Amino acid sequence: MNINLQHRVALVTGATRGIGRAIADCLAANGATVYGADLGLAEAPHSLVMDVTNPAQIAAALAQIEQEQGQLDILVNNAGVNTLAHRVNIDAFPQAEWDRILAVDLTGVYQVSRAAIPLLRRAPEDGRRIVNIASVAGLVPLRLQCAFTAAKAGVINLTKAMALELGPESILVNAIAPGSILTQGTEQLFYGEDGLFKDSVQRLLDHIPLGRPGKPEEIAHAALFLVAPESSYINGHCLTVDGGWTAGYHREF
Repeated sequence: MNINLQHRVALVTGATRGIGRAIADCLAANGATVYGADLGLAEAPHSLVMDVTNPAQIAAALAQIEQEQGQLDILVNNAGVNTLAHRVNIDAFPQAEWDRILAVDLTGVYQVSRAAIPLLRRAPEDGRRIVNIASVAGLVPLRLQCAFTAAKAGVINLTKAMALELGPESILVNAIAPGSILTQGTEQLFYGEDGLFKDSVQRLLDHIPLGRPGKPEEIAHAALFLVAPESSYINGHCLTVDGGWTAGYHREF
């Protein structure tokens, strides 16, 4: 897919690896000037150190973009975490782990978006875009992941609320709900030789009509579609990219 993003400035959070890295690379390949933000410097032409739970770092990153570019056209809120060690029922789920996940996955989207909106208002009206990375877990709740599920469900409804509020200013806000994507995180859980739940991989894949995990690049192409100038009447939508996981009950009875 080729989209003309010349003269567009994009900020992608969580851009060091996985889905964030794929999105940053995809936007850059289509002509955008991309700032990749993460806890450490991303391997990108414009790298920013930014913790989405740290308002001072968020403000400093956006001040740098303002100084260097004068505007921001595209914001991709991708930074997110989940838990590896605490796959347990809610009554055993640690409060500290709940707070950590909600702070990054939901409050981080709020904080970065809130700080970025003044720069988005400076961009040409035909290119103002926010894309929030949610999850199928925000649409169809998963067991033993109460915090992640709650956070991603919040991201989906936050996206819709933002779309209602910012649409009159031509800032289009949409979300993507990835299914199981082959990243470093899912390798640690499922797809790696030493994955914590490697014995459950086939049961997971049995829920997916395509029978495989997705690739980060497949999420990146969905993000590219949503930020394209041609996608000018899509607002408040959650685009599910999950190989058919949430389409219905796929396993044999």
